[in-house]
Amino acid sequence: MIKNTHRTYGLIAITFHWLMALMIIGLLGLGLYMVDLPLTDQRTFELYQLHKSFGFVILVLAVLRLVWRTVNPSPKLPETMPFLERMAAHLGHAGLYGLMLFLPLSGWLMVSASPWGVPTVIFDSFTLPHLPVPDFLGTKETAEATLKTVHEWGAYLLIALIVLHIAAALKHHFISRDDVLRRMTRPS
Repeated sequence: MIKNTHRTYGLIAITFHWLMALMIIGLLGLGLYMVDLPLTDQRTFELYQLHKSFGFVILVLAVLRLVWRTVNPSPKLPETMPFLERMAAHLGHAGLYGLMLFLPLSGWLMVSASPWGVPTVIFDSFTLPHLPVPDFLGTKETAEATLKTVHEWGAYLLIALIVLHIAAALKHHFISRDDVLRRMTRPS
């Protein structure tokens, strides 16, 4: 089954979910690793380019995933779920989607603000143009520092939401014993 139904996710939504989950977790790990590397090292430059390349892929996939989600019904939450859990699920998903868009854009803007003028070369294939940096962010140095902090704290927030998302899925599977996790692991 390719498309979603009101009962389960289809193959496309499941593929988006797990492919993006792996890439996001990989990027978060790489980002945490990169922050302590010397900026003048060639290997560091290569890792930053890889991080930016996959960040751009995630941005594109997030947009495609949102388009797919708008043209396909999402499975309904179990009727037995309390109202507060339903609200938490909706807010958690909104946060995840928001950060899937926000983090690549904030990273792109951070690089664009950098006084170093380092290009973003996507998988050694093409250069992504810099974004215009709003004047209210101040000098390039100030803007870059501010955006670096915003990007970093956004990543920490994403880590927290991912942990909560996984905990909720496991709670549904092992405690509530409903099909919430199963419907994201195989189309039926």
